[in-house]
Amino acid sequence: MTGESRIFDGRAVLVTGGGTGIGRAVARAFARHGARVAVAGRTERTLKETVALIEAEGGEAAALTADVTSAAEVSALVVGTVRRFGGLDVAVNNVGVFPPPAAVADITEEQWHHALDTNLTGIWLSMKYEIAYMREHGGGAVVNIASNIGAHRRAPGLGAYAASKAAVSVLTRTAALDHLRDGVRINAVSPGPVDTPMSSRPGETPEQKAARLRDELPLGRASSPEEIAAAVLHLASPAAASTVGADLVLDGAATA
Repeated sequence: MTGESRIFDGRAVLVTGGGTGIGRAVARAFARHGARVAVAGRTERTLKETVALIEAEGGEAAALTADVTSAAEVSALVVGTVRRFGGLDVAVNNVGVFPPPAAVADITEEQWHHALDTNLTGIWLSMKYEIAYMREHGGGAVVNIASNIGAHRRAPGLGAYAASKAAVSVLTRTAALDHLRDGVRINAVSPGPVDTPMSSRPGETPEQKAARLRDELPLGRASSPEEIAAAVLHLASPAAASTVGADLVLDGAATA
């Protein structure tokens, strides 16, 4: 941790979807800045890999398995975080799925419910129990991961995903108004393509993906998970004390 500012020193942070991609980058970034991080998700193996990376850098973390579509498991996750680290100061709700592309009339009920249950209900349940704890214990900060697809941009074949992520944006801003006076600051980050497997098309090689994004994005490349993590840390930090109900789009000017 040498050389890192420790703006979250001693703070307890919960990151859902922390086993891979953006969630892993976010968890590692908080730990580098002094936080004690609960890394949550459904796959114990990848969660433990994230914890090992954090510990190798001198940080403190714990892997907690939970399915965010289950109220009982989310409630237990918040309780487990508090027991492990003595509180909950910051929550980053990052769990999400990207259903197979399909026109609206061709989306199956299973695909629709899977997208909404995970991407929207999972965020709502996470906030419900995180905020309930925070407002009784001095407040805190919540950052939800939405998407530029949804409230900011639409694309053919992504109806279920767009609907779920647009709803996350609206829910975030409504929750921010509901709970500002409770001492809980709530914001969202809406990434565009990020350099993770989720942004790759089926069968696409890294070289093909890079070439496609050079043409599709004004920036000419995907964002890195670390760039998204930096934005999340800012929104959760004291430097963003007056930032409430924001939805920060990070998509290489795709929606500019």
